[in-house]
Amino acid sequence: MGTLILRLVVGLLFVGHGLQKLAGLFGGGGLKQTEATMDAIGMHPANLQARAAGLAETAGGAALALGVATPFASAGLIATMLTAVRKVHAKNGLWNSKGGAEFNLVMIAAAVLLAERPGKASIDGAFGRSKWGTGWAVFAVLAGAIGSSLAIAAGRRFAPVASAEEPDAAEDDVADPDDTTEDDDDEDTSDE
Repeated sequence: MGTLILRLVVGLLFVGHGLQKLAGLFGGGGLKQTEATMDAIGMHPANLQARAAGLAETAGGAALALGVATPFASAGLIATMLTAVRKVHAKNGLWNSKGGAEFNLVMIAAAVLLAERPGKASIDGAFGRSKWGTGWAVFAVLAGAIGSSLAIAAGRRFAPVASAEEPDAAEDDVADPDDTTEDDDDEDTSDE
């Protein structure tokens, strides 16, 4: 019974978290805000990264809640949580009250446990897979870590070239305080 409750709570929270990103439900900002966030944290192309994270959380959460292909669902969810820790939360420390990784780590731990043992009251259990075993839990962690690393590497690989040049362009637009020439005085004034 405890595994069922854990699977439903964690899975449905992930579904809600994904729908915040995709559809703006449950107080979320929707795709537009998720894309802006992805862009701000260097996850490019932002539109694809936003959709991938939202879909992974929504579909993975639903699969986790139902207990279907649980190690694979857990791997996708672990990937999104590890990416969130690496790109946003780790720098804020542990506690969620300061934007830290507390929530993400609890969700990762739950996903690992459920990858190993989705329980009898699951679709996996109906097919004789109420316990996948430790090897599958390790698979979920490793696959999640690889998925996170690939998403972050893609963010670097597909970063817009213009963003690297923007600081230089901004410097060109700033007037030099030591420059006493005025562009308007350079005009031809021979008619005066």
